[in-house]
Amino acid sequence: MRLSPLRRVLLPLCASLVLAACHGKDDLSQPGGSSPVAAVQGSIALIRAGDFNGLWKHALPPADYVDLRADWNRQAKNQPPVTTQDRERFNATMATLTAPDAEIALYAQLQPKLTQMQQQYKDQLPVLISIGEAFAKNAVQQNKQLTVQQKTQLDAVLDVLVPWAKQTPWFDQAKAKQAIAVTVRTARKLDLKSPEQLHALNFDSAMKKYSTAYAGIKQLLAIYGLSLDDTLNSTKLTQLENKNGRAVVKIDYTLLGKPLSTESTLVQQDGRWYSEAMLKSVREAHQQALHRATQPATSASASLPAKASSAAAKD
Repeated sequence: MRLSPLRRVLLPLCASLVLAACHGKDDLSQPGGSSPVAAVQGSIALIRAGDFNGLWKHALPPADYVDLRADWNRQAKNQPPVTTQDRERFNATMATLTAPDAEIALYAQLQPKLTQMQQQYKDQLPVLISIGEAFAKNAVQQNKQLTVQQKTQLDAVLDVLVPWAKQTPWFDQAKAKQAIAVTVRTARKLDLKSPEQLHALNFDSAMKKYSTAYAGIKQLLAIYGLSLDDTLNSTKLTQLENKNGRAVVKIDYTLLGKPLSTESTLVQQDGRWYSEAMLKSVREAHQQALHRATQPATSASASLPAKASSAAAKD
C-alpha cells in the first residue's frame, strides 16, 4: 500500500482541488469532465467516496491512466528486499493492532500515558504547535514550485488548522478510546499479512487499501473535530474564465467554520477537461519511469503516484 504515497496523493490533490462538493451529473466512470466545473466536481466526489482507482481513471485521459497503472505495477515489482528489521517491526505492529483484544490492550497501555502527557505537555503543546506552524509556513515560502497565490492559500489553511490543533483535546481519554477502536478496525480491514505483501501490491489492490486507510483517517479526524465531509459539502464552484481550451474555476469552501477559497486551472483534451497540473506531473513522472527502466535498478527508486501527484498543488 505504501502509506507515504497515500499521503502524497491525498494531500496535494485535496489542496489542488480544495475539497469541492459533487453536484454534477457527469458519469464519473468516464475520463475527465464535460465542463471545467464538472471535472472538479467529479474528482472531489471520488475523493469523498475514497474511490482512488476511480479518481485516477476520471482525472486522467485514457492513455495516461494506462501509463500510470503500468508504471505503478512495474515499480511494485522492483521494490528493494525487505530487511529483517523491517519485517519484525511490521509483524509486531500488525499483531498488536489485529489481536482479538487489541482495543482493550492498547487502551490499557495508553490510558496512564495520557494522564502523564496531559500533566507534562498541556501548557507546552500550544507553543510546540506554534513552532511547527512557523516551520511549515517557512517551508511553504521557500518552495520554488509554488506560485505566490498558492503560498497565500496554503498560509490561509494553516491559519485555520493551527488554532484547531491548539484547542483540540489530544489527551482526552474518551476520544483516545474511540481513536484506538478506529485504528484497530482499519488495521483489520487492511488485512496485511507481511511487508512483502505490502510491497507487492499491484495498482488495483493498492488503491483498495488506500480507500480503507482513507476511511480510517477521516474517522480519526472527525473524532477530534475536523470533518472532511463537512468541508466537502461546503464548497461552491464558479467558472472564472474559459477560452482557447483552458479554464479557471474558483473554489470557495469552509474549513472548520472559516471561509477559504482557491483556484483550479483545467485544460481541454479530446473534448474533456482535466487538471493542467495533474496532467503535467503524471506525464513527467511517466517519462522519468521510462528513463529509470533503461537504467540499472536501484533501491532509491521513488513511488510513481507520489511523483505524479506531488505537483498537483500547482493547480
